[in-house]
Amino acid sequence: MLRTILTVIFIIVCIALVVFVMSQESKSSGLTGTVSGMADTYWGKNKGRSREGKLVKGTAILGVLFLIMTIVLNMNW
Repeated sequence: MLRTILTVIFIIVCIALVVFVMSQESKSSGLTGTVSGMADTYWGKNKGRSREGKLVKGTAILGVLFLIMTIVLNMNW
């Protein structure tokens, strides 16, 4: 019973992780943005509070949950 519940939660975490990753903006302007001075803008300083910053934090949290749940579900108990 517990394994079934964990598997359902794992599937939800997997779907949420895919959605979070696909919702993020591309990082293709990384070096160009830094060279042109975009890193010093208000947006660059407060990126952690923005939607993009929350997506990055959420992706990290979901990634850790994914890793932990993968290990737990592959234990033979």
